[in-house]
Amino acid sequence: MNSEKTLNYLQLLPSVDEILQQKELINIITPNNRKTIVSIIRNTIQDYRQDILGEASKPSSMDKVIKVIIDNVIKKVNKQFSPGLRRVINASGVIIHTNLGRSLLSESALQAVNMAASNYSNLELNLDSGKRGSRYTPLEKIITEVTGAEAALVVNNNASAVLLALGTIANNKEVIVSRGQLIEIGGSFRIPDVMVQSGAELVEVGTTNKTYPNDYKNAITENTGLLLNVHTSNYRIVGFTRETTVSELVKLGKKEGVPVMSDLGSGSFVDLSQFGLPYEPTVAEIVKAGADLITFSGDKLLGGPQAGVIVGKKDIIEKMKKNPLNRAIRIDKFTVAALEATLNEYRDINSAVNKIPTLKMISNSPEELYTKAVDMLEKFNQENLTAAKFQLVKTVSKVGGGAMPTAELPSWGVEIIPQNSNPNEITSYLREEEPAVIARINDNSIILDMRTVKEDQTGDLFDVIRKSLS
Repeated sequence: MNSEKTLNYLQLLPSVDEILQQKELINIITPNNRKTIVSIIRNTIQDYRQDILGEASKPSSMDKVIKVIIDNVIKKVNKQFSPGLRRVINASGVIIHTNLGRSLLSESALQAVNMAASNYSNLELNLDSGKRGSRYTPLEKIITEVTGAEAALVVNNNASAVLLALGTIANNKEVIVSRGQLIEIGGSFRIPDVMVQSGAELVEVGTTNKTYPNDYKNAITENTGLLLNVHTSNYRIVGFTRETTVSELVKLGKKEGVPVMSDLGSGSFVDLSQFGLPYEPTVAEIVKAGADLITFSGDKLLGGPQAGVIVGKKDIIEKMKKNPLNRAIRIDKFTVAALEATLNEYRDINSAVNKIPTLKMISNSPEELYTKAVDMLEKFNQENLTAAKFQLVKTVSKVGGGAMPTAELPSWGVEIIPQNSNPNEITSYLREEEPAVIARINDNSIILDMRTVKEDQTGDLFDVIRKSLS
């Protein structure tokens, strides 16, 4: 670009004062934010100047330059003053998306949290006696009812549940676990590391792909405190394999006088094989098998808030309640409210499947999703957007959240095929919008999987896609 043209383009750049006088900005400037907005305007104009000098921009008029600068300033101002935690539309097809907050709460759970947040409550008050009560009482009652366990305790997440259990039962004792179950999950949470932190001594038995009951039996000593079964919820070993079941461990534990613990990870109250997923034992089934202690998450397949749920024999649970660590990892009133409401839904399994968003998304049929995708496609086609082509696409959804790693659910979506841009550029725009949209890139196209798009989000999804492609 010659210097004369560059100078002409640079002369189209407005001053900071000119931008400040634009009506779109006047409405958002206050005495408290004026200094910040002025700084954003100055930086935005400077960025535009660098684009011109680098030949990345060739503006045709000052009006167009002003519009671009104002749009960018407003976007930056919104980002600067908006909460860090933002609303996101999940079009990725991953139902329990760890990066997006995992499970969505049911309407009853949302109402319960709102009640607890906006009112005083009897969190630790027995209204009958007028004396101090326990925050765990309402939860323990309903958990034992729906699982069949003797007792229950809830802490802030499943990692804490495992740590508390090991520290209570097996401190300074040996814990026997299969080599094939020495898992690591998100955030570098490793079973061997948790053992060290709890004061327990890890004893590995068997091989990566095969572990038999006799492997556990031969490792039992006078100092054995626990037989541990860890559900491999975030990976699968396939082929020439053999797992020792919880029932087999319970039989051995009773004979040798050693308690048995099962860490289910993503514990479910519903047999999900009816929806085409692999069979996974439910919490009630593991309780029935006789495990002394079972731990699982509240915010994965259960579909509630983040929590670590512990069920099992009453004498062990009572010891855990008295462990000083329990105070440090206890749940707050919002978790109590949300989890109680979620658990209440499970008194009627059919109702739970329809009312708990995680279960509803899992159970949605391909036919329902096809209709949803067709409706979205028709909206796009009516807009005649030339920046991309749109078409129906068969796709697959994932459960996510460390649950059922090899399982796929047949789904339908809308495929966006950009005509003059890169899919990565478009998905970058989508993440910056309000609400943000998280989609899936497939080669040179973008997939909107309709399984994880809520019914009341389809309008917002359409608006964000249209704006980004414009």
